[in-house]
Amino acid sequence: MALLQALRDMPEVETHLVMSKWAKTTIELETPWTAREVAALADFSHSPADQAATISSGSFRTDGMIVIPCSMKTLAGIRAGYAEGLVGRAADVVLKEGRKLVLVPREMPLSTIHLENMLALSRMGVAMVPPMPAYYNHPETVDDITNHIVTRVLDQFGLDYHKARRWNGLRTAEQFAQEIE
Repeated sequence: MALLQALRDMPEVETHLVMSKWAKTTIELETPWTAREVAALADFSHSPADQAATISSGSFRTDGMIVIPCSMKTLAGIRAGYAEGLVGRAADVVLKEGRKLVLVPREMPLSTIHLENMLALSRMGVAMVPPMPAYYNHPETVDDITNHIVTRVLDQFGLDYHKARRWNGLRTAEQFAQEIE
C-alpha cells in the first residue's frame, strides 16, 4: 500500500495493479486495509485472469513493473516464463521488451532453489529488492522501515520519494544518532 500511496503523489506515473487471490487475502489478514481500498489507490486495476489487459501486450508502453510482495511461486514462474496469469504474462512482456522488472521477494529464509531462481533472474537484468530494513537512518516505526523499502524500489526507476532518508556519510549519521538520543 505504501508504494501505491507514494506513486499516487507522482502524477507523471500511471499505475496498473494486479492483485492475486492470495494478495487480497494477505491484505485483509495483515493490514487494516481492504482489497477494494488498495485497488482504489491505483489508476487501473486488472483481474489476475485478464490476459487481454493492456499490460499483457508489448505494444502497451510501460517503464517497467514491480511485483511487491513477490512470492517464491511467482518468482519461479517468472523465471520459467510461465505466464498463466496476468502477473506472469505482464512480467514476461516486460522482460521480452527489455523493460525494468523489480521483484520484492516476500519469504525467508531462502532455500537454494529460491536463491538460484533469484540469481537467474538477476542475470536477466531483473532487480531483486528484498525488503530489508536499514538502520543507519534510525527507524523509529514500522512506517520508517516501509518508507525505506519504498524508496529503494522507486530508486530502481529513478523516481524521487519525498520520505526518503538517504545515507549522507558517517559524520551525518553520528550527528543524527546523537540528536535522537
